[in-house]
Amino acid sequence: MKKALFVLFIMLSSTLVAQDIYLHCGKLIDTESGIVLTKKTVIVSGHKIISINDGYIKPKNKEDQHIDLKNKTVMPGLIDLHVHIESETNPKSFISKYTDNEADIAFRSTVFAKRTLMAGFTTVRDLGGTGVNIALRNAINAGTVDGPRIFTAGKVIATTGGHGDRTNGAKANLFGNPGPEDGIINSAEEARKAVRQRYKNGADVIKITATGGVLSVAKNGSNSQFTSKELEAVVATAKDYGMLTAAHAHGDEGMQRAVKAGIKTIEHGTFMSDATMNLMIQKQAYMVPTISAGKYVAEKAKIDGFYPAIIVPKALEVGPQLQDTFAKAYKKGVPIAFGTDAGVFPHGDNAKEFRYMQEAGMPAMKAIQSATITNAKLLGIAKQFGQVKSNFIADIVATNTDPTKDIGALENVIFVMKNGKIYKND
Repeated sequence: MKKALFVLFIMLSSTLVAQDIYLHCGKLIDTESGIVLTKKTVIVSGHKIISINDGYIKPKNKEDQHIDLKNKTVMPGLIDLHVHIESETNPKSFISKYTDNEADIAFRSTVFAKRTLMAGFTTVRDLGGTGVNIALRNAINAGTVDGPRIFTAGKVIATTGGHGDRTNGAKANLFGNPGPEDGIINSAEEARKAVRQRYKNGADVIKITATGGVLSVAKNGSNSQFTSKELEAVVATAKDYGMLTAAHAHGDEGMQRAVKAGIKTIEHGTFMSDATMNLMIQKQAYMVPTISAGKYVAEKAKIDGFYPAIIVPKALEVGPQLQDTFAKAYKKGVPIAFGTDAGVFPHGDNAKEFRYMQEAGMPAMKAIQSATITNAKLLGIAKQFGQVKSNFIADIVATNTDPTKDIGALENVIFVMKNGKIYKND
């Protein structure tokens, strides 16, 4: 009996020993300093990085795990500041909003979430959907679904008939009268109510549509759609509730109003003028370029029937302009944050944005920093994310080759760890 109890004790003790993970890294990108380190051992215990060591250290205990990345380049998990995790554009998208139930959206969103994580993006900011994105965030946090850490806006805030009014393009008897609860506002008071409703619903951030947009079933893609007073009410209320603000904007006047009101990130920024660029530098507002989305919509607009006819001229005008505007903004010194608008194009292709940013003149290391330390700072998580550093959360990815020399390497991430758990190891 005593012998049996002793054996049981030994078995239980062995299961209680914490398994540490030793990552032997041939190259390690230090995103804080912007340099590439060599021959390092990163030790992960639980969900945290506990140390970064010179050379290749052997595991202390037989229970510990060793991952050989000596011929790879290791870096922090990537952060995409602009995705739509619930959906993926296709020729049926404009009908499906009338035919799909929330359950349909939810099941598809789990596929998009996993694909995003496997592409090396361990954190994303979701900038608008039906509200399923809040439930998806919760499911991922609970470990029910595999996906990136999500900071979500829930539903966007728009104006009647504006970009983000989901009844655009419907027959008149389906218009209804959506209001602040649905994210549609027409006054400063309604703007405040809409922000508070987003908070009540469980959103993390606030997204407004300051101008017209490409994929809304409406004619104008760049007109201003919020008054200055409405924008000021959004920003002031969001500040009260500790929420980061983002504004979809293609047209210059809408951008200027948004930046002056205190919006922190301008999404797209297609027709940004020199004056707006100077204002953004002064206010330290960030451009989130989403070049990938621009290229995708311009390409698909040439396919007959892919988009409703009213969208085609907007896509052909806006799409080719995004990369040129980004190049000018970056050269001028506008703060840049990494964001792609994934969902407008297939989820999992997020890393193509790095290549487009480099083509426009941004060095590879700067582009990587924009998707790590910059985005972590904007999300208010810079003390735990955006670096491979002691006491940081263990979000770590790796590529076959050094992306600071070949930025395309980021389009084939071969190792993904999120929160200390390995999800991919090719």
